[in-house]
Amino acid sequence: MEKLEKILVPLDGSNCAENVLPLVEKLANELKISISLLRVALAHTFPGVDPTEAQVKVVREAEEYLERIADELKTKGIKVDTHVRYGNDAEEILEHANQNLIDMIAMTTHGRSGVKRFLLGSVAEKVIRYSTKPVILVRCI
Repeated sequence: MEKLEKILVPLDGSNCAENVLPLVEKLANELKISISLLRVALAHTFPGVDPTEAQVKVVREAEEYLERIADELKTKGIKVDTHVRYGNDAEEILEHANQNLIDMIAMTTHGRSGVKRFLLGSVAEKVIRYSTKPVILVRCI
């Protein structure tokens, strides 16, 4: 494996997703690598609601969320960049990893199994299955 320089950390705004941050912080500090935070936004709209306005709102909220996390990491001396993409979670994570100089993906998984996993799908499972990059999974506590 080549030298790691950048880890992609997809976050969905939940405390669960943020469980990966302590591990990523440790890797960033010990290996002197940077972190790329990603949030995939998607607005669910209803008839009669302007979809553009809803999209702008969710993207703005995603940017603010990522900036808050990035600021916390930067105060610890970690190099961080942030990105918001719009669309399907797994597809956007994979596309972002392939279009940018990402060496590894680190994310959380809910650890669902059986019917729940079948019905809800698993972003982490799709990322692992289709990623050309190594993936680290941290189970949500």
